[in-house]
Amino acid sequence: MSRQADHGPIRILVVDDHTLLRQAICDMLRLDSEFLVVAEAGDGASAVVPAARTKPDIVLLDIGMPASQPLQVVRRLREVAPTTQIIIVTMYAEPRLIQELVDEGVRGYLHKTVSTQELSAAIRNVCQDKRRVIVSVAWQNSPAREADAAATLSIREREVVVLVAKAMSNRQIATSLGVTEATVKRHLRNIFTKLGAVSRIDVVNKAVDASVIAPLGERNRTGRVGPV
Repeated sequence: MSRQADHGPIRILVVDDHTLLRQAICDMLRLDSEFLVVAEAGDGASAVVPAARTKPDIVLLDIGMPASQPLQVVRRLREVAPTTQIIIVTMYAEPRLIQELVDEGVRGYLHKTVSTQELSAAIRNVCQDKRRVIVSVAWQNSPAREADAAATLSIREREVVVLVAKAMSNRQIATSLGVTEATVKRHLRNIFTKLGAVSRIDVVNKAVDASVIAPLGERNRTGRVGPV
């Protein structure tokens, strides 16, 4: 059963300083009966008032706006509308900023190259699963960029990556590290966010590019998977 049947349409506030793009997003959302655009804003500061007034289910927030202070905007939105879920839609894909925003409670971080179907799916998934964090960003294929992202991994997160590369399940990783599966899932969410990965295979590939783990051929020769 859809959320619409249970609770009505998903109520959305769209925040973007590019009027044409903001209106295009709103028009796209209005084509789906499961979505209801309740307000628009041209910058983060002016989004606070309509967020407080309408208490939307979702805020779609661009963080690349002039004089934008993403962390402060997110904090203010969460203060005035604590039950509202925030999804960032932007051209920026800096690992440290993504992690900071996720730590502040942002539920999604999408690059503006996502399709309308991906955006719609992200909105629905965030509303349906209150614990889910969705990240879809476009990284440059640069070893330096991969290394910068990997540098934000903690020692324990690197250990998890090593075990993911061994094709171990969450339960197996938890047993190996002596932690709970919930802890492993939390580490994986952080790893996915920091590396901008979309799958476990993508995690491994990005970890190899960043020299966190050895390439597959070398692992086969040495019989180990581990930091290099």
